[in-house]
Amino acid sequence: MSRLAALTLLAAAAATPAILVPAPALASPEGHGNNAQLLGQPAARGTGRVVRIEMTENAYSVPRIQVRAGETIRFVAVNRGQFLHEFSFAPAAVAAAHRPEMARMFEHGMITPERVVSLTMTMPDGTRMDHTAPNTVLVEPGKTGEISWRFTRAGTIEIACNIPGHYESGMAAELVVTPR
Repeated sequence: MSRLAALTLLAAAAATPAILVPAPALASPEGHGNNAQLLGQPAARGTGRVVRIEMTENAYSVPRIQVRAGETIRFVAVNRGQFLHEFSFAPAAVAAAHRPEMARMFEHGMITPERVVSLTMTMPDGTRMDHTAPNTVLVEPGKTGEISWRFTRAGTIEIACNIPGHYESGMAAELVVTPR
């Protein structure tokens, strides 16, 4: 995708009005979904079997990642693209509820097409927005982000880049946790 096409897509997504409703799963202390929904819990930073994912416009290098319940995984997300990307895993409904929040982050200057300006800010209405959940990382072009996670139960959730227009362009994958 050309830089102009990507910027046009981002601008269109940011200009599209979104109906924002409170999403209790997003407001939980665990972040974008609760730990039960996320099939586990955060692990100590830098621990676990390494699973490397490369991100480009607008794709992950793998369509599916399979791990075992009981396993600790260290996701290493490398941004090989020209734009900011997100590596985030959650149930599909939680990820869908997160996309309007990402659009608000873009609209209010927390993120730009290429970089993170701030991970936290107070909105004009007094609500606080942040992007510090342990199951998600924003990765600037040429940079690497990491998430260490211990999966405690089997299930399937979604990996998604929820930056405006990216998911809609196909930037999604499946995370399958198999029984022990």
